[in-house]
Amino acid sequence: MLPTPSEKSSPAGPYRPTVILHGGAGGISRAGLPPALYARYHASLLKYLTETRDLLDAGASALDAACYAATRFEDDPLFNCGRGAVFTEQGTIEMEASVMVCSLDPAGPALGSIKRGAAVSLIRNTRHPILLAKEVLVAADDDGGLGGTSSMHSHLSGPDVEAWGWKEKALEKKPDRWFWTRKRWEEHRRGLQLPSTYTYDDLLASVDPLSTTKDPDEETGLHDLPSQGTVGAVCLDSWGNLAVATSTGGLTNKKAGRIGDTPTIGSGFWAESWEEDLSKETFQPTRQLRYLGVNHSPIPLVEHALNEASNILGSCLNVFEPQPRRQRLEASPSYTALPNRPYQSPQPIRHDTKSISGKRRRAVAMSGTGNGDSFLRVNAARTAAALCRFSKSTSLADAVTAVAGPDGELQLSAGDRWGCTGEGQGGIIGIELVDDDVHWVPHGNETQAAKKVGHAVFDFNCGGLFRAYYEIERDVGEEKPKVMVFKDEY
Repeated sequence: MLPTPSEKSSPAGPYRPTVILHGGAGGISRAGLPPALYARYHASLLKYLTETRDLLDAGASALDAACYAATRFEDDPLFNCGRGAVFTEQGTIEMEASVMVCSLDPAGPALGSIKRGAAVSLIRNTRHPILLAKEVLVAADDDGGLGGTSSMHSHLSGPDVEAWGWKEKALEKKPDRWFWTRKRWEEHRRGLQLPSTYTYDDLLASVDPLSTTKDPDEETGLHDLPSQGTVGAVCLDSWGNLAVATSTGGLTNKKAGRIGDTPTIGSGFWAESWEEDLSKETFQPTRQLRYLGVNHSPIPLVEHALNEASNILGSCLNVFEPQPRRQRLEASPSYTALPNRPYQSPQPIRHDTKSISGKRRRAVAMSGTGNGDSFLRVNAARTAAALCRFSKSTSLADAVTAVAGPDGELQLSAGDRWGCTGEGQGGIIGIELVDDDVHWVPHGNETQAAKKVGHAVFDFNCGGLFRAYYEIERDVGEEKPKVMVFKDEY
């Protein structure tokens, strides 16, 4: 059972809670997003953002808050998850969801610390797949994970895990028609070039001739909704715990049985914390390495990090490459400056380590949305985390841009198909937390006790990314909720 925004779970800790949400990414254009439709997205995103923040401010855990946000999306037909999930090519619904946790505290968060990440797939009739994923995460065998493995699995799928959720965890079951919406059915028929003679009403009547289920979109007549509506929430609670929750219906007209990036650990989601030894020598990548091409020939951040790693690990990184990475980097042509600097996340941070000694802890959590098969091919979320972990001077903002930003790894993975099929399109949201990052809050003529803060980041390489987060006005330290879809204001 999830806490409601009015419930208080625990006293406030030393961190300032925050949250960032996404509601899908892809070839979203202004022409396809009229003002009335955008207003609906804006209202939903803003509502779920503020409700989730209220939970966190009241002391809820990051895991509970992230799952709460995902359940709100799963009941909203605007988004491709839960009640608004897309159809497979066979005209069925198959949903996926995942959760993952980490903590700046080495002891880890109270829940989920044994498995840390869990997912479910091929879900058909569970109202909130995200809650099923959460139950898989926190379920342990009788000795708390110290011996047996009967319930230590991290990814479960199909009717058996659903039945377990209904019977043993009291999760809510819904009939097929609960998840069906007219807009998704029409997308399904158009995508397969099927005749329109078999209508949505026929679909309902085939299951229950007396059905009076009302399609919520019939009231507005808005049926041209983007189908890239995979949702995600990343939360930081007041005790330094991070959690990510992601839920989706997958790709429109996907093959039945297809498993995407949302339930695949490291691809569509990731959370990780670690300790850094700052006394060791590190290289210093900066944002100027990201294809700015001013008076030098910059190396893409991913290539640069792997180049440095190869200095340590030797030629083993090049075993499966027809041409060694080092040769490709040396032969890399100069990049020309782009008309506009690559978009940067709202709270970028730098980690300068030239004269620092000692140790610190860092934690990151991410959720991705877009073309799931591309996320799978580059293991997108884990790749971004690895850039941060193995290059101490790389912020999560830089890493997310290197993977999901313009000319990043997602886009490059599409090759010649980029711009033709939707392959490679997507975005990533996340939160980074560093144990030495303190924010002093002004209060009148005094300054309140320091609060450690997390930094919400995002980037994307496509037309739009529906997102909501809290923007910090640095001069006064105040926050305000922000909802965006394009690079600039709607």
